[in-house]
Amino acid sequence: MLKSNVIWPPSRRFRSGSEWEPLAFFSEGLCHATRLDLKLGFFSSEAIRVLNNGMAVFLYHMGRMRLIVNEALSSEDLNAIVTGESSGGRLTPFDLNDLNTVAQTLSVRDRHFFECMAWLIRMERLEIKIVRPRCGIGIAHSKTGIFSDGINRVAFDGSCNFSGLALLANNESISAFCDWDGARDEARVADIETDFERTFSGMDENVTYLPANSLTDEIKEAYGGKELSTLLKDEQQLIADVSVNGTLHPRTINILKRAAQAVRELIRKPEAHDEKAVQSVKEPAFPYGSPRPYQELAFEAWKKNGQRGLFAMATGTGKTLTALNCLLQIYRKSGYYKALVLVPTLTLVNQWEDACEKFGFRQIIKVCSASQNWREDLNRVKTQESLRSSAGEPSYVIIATYASFSREATFSALTDFSRQTLRQILLIADEAHNMGSPTIMARLDGIKILRRIGLSATPERRFDEHVNDRIMEFFGASAYTYTFEFSMREAINSGYLCRYYYYPHLVRLSEDEMESYKDVSLKLAKLYNNDDESFQARDEIVKTLLLRRKRIIHKARRKEEAFRQIIEARYRERGNLKYTLVYVPEGARPDDDEADRYDTLETRNTEGEGDQLIDRYTQIIQTVSPVTTVKKFVSGTGDRDRLLAAFASGELEVLTSMKCLDEGVDVPRSELAIFCASTGNPRQFIQRRGRILRTHPDKREAIIHDLVVAPEIDFRAANYKMERGLLSSELMRVRHFASLAENAADSLRELEGVLNYYKLSIF
Repeated sequence: MLKSNVIWPPSRRFRSGSEWEPLAFFSEGLCHATRLDLKLGFFSSEAIRVLNNGMAVFLYHMGRMRLIVNEALSSEDLNAIVTGESSGGRLTPFDLNDLNTVAQTLSVRDRHFFECMAWLIRMERLEIKIVRPRCGIGIAHSKTGIFSDGINRVAFDGSCNFSGLALLANNESISAFCDWDGARDEARVADIETDFERTFSGMDENVTYLPANSLTDEIKEAYGGKELSTLLKDEQQLIADVSVNGTLHPRTINILKRAAQAVRELIRKPEAHDEKAVQSVKEPAFPYGSPRPYQELAFEAWKKNGQRGLFAMATGTGKTLTALNCLLQIYRKSGYYKALVLVPTLTLVNQWEDACEKFGFRQIIKVCSASQNWREDLNRVKTQESLRSSAGEPSYVIIATYASFSREATFSALTDFSRQTLRQILLIADEAHNMGSPTIMARLDGIKILRRIGLSATPERRFDEHVNDRIMEFFGASAYTYTFEFSMREAINSGYLCRYYYYPHLVRLSEDEMESYKDVSLKLAKLYNNDDESFQARDEIVKTLLLRRKRIIHKARRKEEAFRQIIEARYRERGNLKYTLVYVPEGARPDDDEADRYDTLETRNTEGEGDQLIDRYTQIIQTVSPVTTVKKFVSGTGDRDRLLAAFASGELEVLTSMKCLDEGVDVPRSELAIFCASTGNPRQFIQRRGRILRTHPDKREAIIHDLVVAPEIDFRAANYKMERGLLSSELMRVRHFASLAENAADSLRELEGVLNYYKLSIF
C-alpha cells in the first residue's frame, strides 16, 4: 500500500544524487500501486530504464496504466531536446513512427520495458494517447502522473523529464503529493488528476490527438509473447544489475533490493509460472466463490420469466451482484456477455464498473458527463459486431446514466444495434423507479432490447400508479407481483443484513417557528377535504404551501441541539465518532413524500439553504470533537470513491450528506446513522436505512437516531384533522424503522405523548 508500505521523505521531494532519488520513487510506486497514469513529453532509452525496476511487480498485481505521450519526434524537435536537455547528446529519444529502427537499437533493459507494455496490452490493461502541440511547434513537454493503490493516491510533478540526464543529474527533481497529507496536498493531487483526465478524455484544446491503435498493435506484435513468470525473472536480474551501480545513494540501493525481494517472492508463487493461471484472471467468474442462495433463486425466477424481471431486493443485499450473476450465466451458456446498465448517478457508474471488473468482465464503456470518448469506444464495439461472423461474438458492458440515456442522440447511439444483437444484450436498470421519469417514459417504446432486469429496493413511484403499471409491464411483472423479492426482514433474519436499534427523538418547534407554521397550516386547511383526507385540486397553491411547511420542519433550530446531544453521548461512550453517517435537511428542496408529486416546483429565494444547513451540522461535530475527521458528501464532492474508502477504513470518521447517499451508493462499515431530515418518502428512508445495515466482520449491530418534528395543533382548530393526516403519513418512517428494530417497543416511548394526542397508532 502506498501509505503504509512506503517510507516517504518528509519533504516529499526527490532529487537526483540526493538521499531520495527519482529512481527510488518510481520503483516504490510501481511495486505498491495498482494504477499508474503518466503524462510526459517523450520516451528515451534512458527514460524507460527507471520504469523497469518494479514494472513486472506492477503487472503481477494486475496494474492498469494510462499513458499520454508526445508523437514521434521530428528532426527539429530532436535537435531542440538534445540541445536543451542533454548538454552532450546522450539522450536517445524513441521515434514512435519507426519502431522497427527502435527495435534494432534496444538493449535488454529497453526490450524488457516494451515486453511489459505488450503484456499489458494483451491483458487489456494499457491505454495510450498520442498527442502533438496544436500550434505545431516544439513538444508536449509535461512531466506529471499519479500512482494509485485503490485507496490512496500519490501524484508527482516537477523537472524530471524521463530522460537519462533528468533522472541522474543533480539538478533535476520530482515533488510528490500524497492525498493523506492534508487538504492542500489533496487539492494538488486532484488538480493533477483533473489535468490528466482533461487531456486523456480528448478535451485538451492545446493538443491534437493522433491514432494510437497502430502503435499498440506494433508493440504487441514485436514484443509480445513472454509469460509473466519470465518477465519477473528478467526483472529480477535487471534490478540486480542496477543495484550494484556505485553512483546510487545507499537508500536507493536498499529500495531496489526490496523490489528484487518482492520479485523473488512472486516468482515462487505457482501462478507466476503458469500462464493459464494468469489468463484465468480474465475469465469471468462470480467474485465471491458462489452466489448466495437467494441470488441463485433470483436468476432461476428471471430465466423462468423469459429473461425479464423486476427484482425488489432490500438495500444492502447485493442487487448488483444478483444482476451481474444473470449476465455471467448468459456468458457460461453462450460464450459472450453484452449488457447495457442504466444508473442514476456518476458514483454508481464507477461502482458498477468496479463490480464488472471483479467479475472479470472487460471492454467496459462508461457513458456519462465525465466520459468524453465513449462514442469512439461504442463505435469500436459496433465494428466488432459487424465482424462477428469471422472474429466471433464480442463481449462488452456499457454503463450509462439515466440523464445521458434520455438524450435523443445518446439514446439512438445506445439502442442502434441489429435485431440479433438486441436479442443478445441484457438491459439492467439500477434503481429502476428512475425508468418512470417523464424523459425515460417517453422513450420506453423505443427500447427493443429483449433481456431485461429492473433493480430497486422500492420499485414503486408514489402517486404514479399508471407509471408503476408501465414499469411493471416493461420488466415482465404484473399486478405488483415482482419476479423476485427479498425483503429487509428476510435479509436481517438470514444474517445478510445486521440487526439494529432505533431511537426516535421528538423535537419541538420554537415559538417563532410555531407561529409561522400555524400560519401556513391554517392556509392549507382551507384547501383540505376532511372527508377523504386529501387536498383539493389547486395544485400550485397546495404545493407551495406544503413546501413552505416542510421547510419550517427541516430548518427547526432545536434539531441542532438534539443532534449535538446525540453526538456528545456517542463520543463519551466510544471515544470517537468512527463510521457515522449524518443525513442533513436539504433546506430549499424538501425530501419528503411530496417530492415525487411536486418535483417540478422552482422555489425562490432559497438557494444555498441546504449548504448552510449542512455546514452548521458539520460544524457541530467539529465543536464536540475538534480531532474528529468529517467530510461533506454532496453533489459537488470530487473523488467520492476515495472518500468512501477512507470512511470504510476509519481514517475519515463522519460523512454528512443531504441526498447523495440515497441511491445505491455502497457505504461500507457504517455503524451509526443520524437522520436529521424529516423525510416521509418511503424510497428515501428505506434506502437510507439500508446504508447502515450492511454487515462487516467487525460490526455487531447498527444504531439509528431519528429526529422527528411533530407540532401539536389544538384539537379544536380548523387544521387539526389535516395535521393529523399529514403527521400519520410522516410517521410512516417511524413505523417502518421501529417494526424491525431490536428495541421495537422501547423505541416508541419518546413519541407516546404525541401519538396519544393525535389518536394515532404506529402499528
